[in-house]
Amino acid sequence: MRTKRYFFFFLILFFGTVQYTLAQKGKPRIAVFAPLYLDSAFDHANNYRYGKTFPRFINPGLEFYEGAQIALDSLSKEGAELEVFVYDTRSVTKPLSKQLEKIAQDSVELILGYTSPQENWSIANTARTMQVPYINVNLPNDAGVTNNPYLVMLNSTLRTHIEKIYKYIQKSFPVDEVVVFRKKGQMEDMIKSYFNENGKLSPAPLIIKYVDLTDSFTIQQLVAQLDSNHHTVAIAGSLDENFGKRLAQQLAIVNKHYPLTLVGMPTFDNLTREFTKPEFKGMDIIITTPFYNPRTDKVSKSIVEQFNIAMYARPTDMLLRGYEATWKFSKLLLQYKKDISSNLSKKEFDIFREFDIQPVVNKQSNTLDYFENKKLFFIKWRDGMIKGVN
Repeated sequence: MRTKRYFFFFLILFFGTVQYTLAQKGKPRIAVFAPLYLDSAFDHANNYRYGKTFPRFINPGLEFYEGAQIALDSLSKEGAELEVFVYDTRSVTKPLSKQLEKIAQDSVELILGYTSPQENWSIANTARTMQVPYINVNLPNDAGVTNNPYLVMLNSTLRTHIEKIYKYIQKSFPVDEVVVFRKKGQMEDMIKSYFNENGKLSPAPLIIKYVDLTDSFTIQQLVAQLDSNHHTVAIAGSLDENFGKRLAQQLAIVNKHYPLTLVGMPTFDNLTREFTKPEFKGMDIIITTPFYNPRTDKVSKSIVEQFNIAMYARPTDMLLRGYEATWKFSKLLLQYKKDISSNLSKKEFDIFREFDIQPVVNKQSNTLDYFENKKLFFIKWRDGMIKGVN
C-alpha cells in the first residue's frame, strides 16, 4: 500500500511540475536533471513493474526531485514566476543528448542536477557552451571537468575534506600523536599526498605516522600503534567502507584502555547506522560533511511535518538537498537574472546550512576549473548520538 501511495504521489508531483512550467511562459527558465527511471518503472500501459516493492535505486533521484518540487511550491506561494523543465536522465525514449539540445533551444538560464559522472561531464559542457550556471548536488569530484567556470559542486571534494581535517586536528589535538591507518591503493596514496601537501603549507605541520594494513588486520596491529597513557588521533586513511568499518569496530574494543578519537573519511557517512550500536559506546568518531542539518530550524521542521503527513515517513537528506539547492539558486536567479554567474557565492539565500562557494584554480594552467562548496561541518558520534562540533 505504501509503495503505491509513494509512486502515485511521485506521478502527481511529476505531472504537476510540467503543468506549472507551461503556465509560466516567458519567465526565468530552470532545468532540473534527475534519474527518475520512468521508462523502466512503468510499462507501455503505465502499469508499475515492481509489484509491491519499491526499488532502492530509484530513491535518490526521486527524493532530490521531491525536494525541488517542494521548494518550487514554496517559491510559487511567494509569487515567484519561474518556468521549470524536469528531465529524467534515465529516459530511454529521450536520451541525455536530446535533452541537452532541448535546454539549449529553450534558453534555460540555470541547471540543477543529481547526476552520474558521465552525465555530469555532458551537462557541464553544455552549461559552459550556454554560459549558464550548473549546480550539481551529489558528486564529490569533478568527474574530469576542467576550465569550466559554470560548474558549481555542492558536495565537497576529497582534497577539501583532507584540508579541513588537517586544520581541525591542528586546532583540537595539537600535541596528540596522529596515526593514519591505511591499506595499499591508489586512492589511499592520494589521501596521503593530500595530508603531506597540507603539511608543506603549514608553519607548524603535524607529525603523522602512516601504518599500512591488510584487509585482515588484527587488533594487535592497531594496539602496537597506540599509547595507553596518551590520547591518539586515529585516522581512517581509506575510502573503503569495509576497511573503515573494521577499523572502527576494532578500535572500539580497545578504546577503554587506549584513549583515542577516530576520524573518518567522507565514506563514513554510509556507516552511521553502525555507530549507533552499543559496541561503539565511549568512543568518539569524527566525520566531515557539507550537508549536516540537525533539522531544528523552522523550514526543516515544516518539511518534516508535511512529508510525514503525506508519506508517513521522514524526508531524507537528499530531499533536503533538492529543496535547498532549488530554493537558493532559484532565488539568486530571480534576484540577479543574467548576472547570476557573478553572484553564485552570495550567502543571502542559504536556508538550512551555510555554503562557502569558492573558485578552484588549476595550478598548472592558472585557469578557473569550477566552483566548489568549501564549507564542511564536523560531526561527532558518541554513544549512539550525533552532534555538531567546532
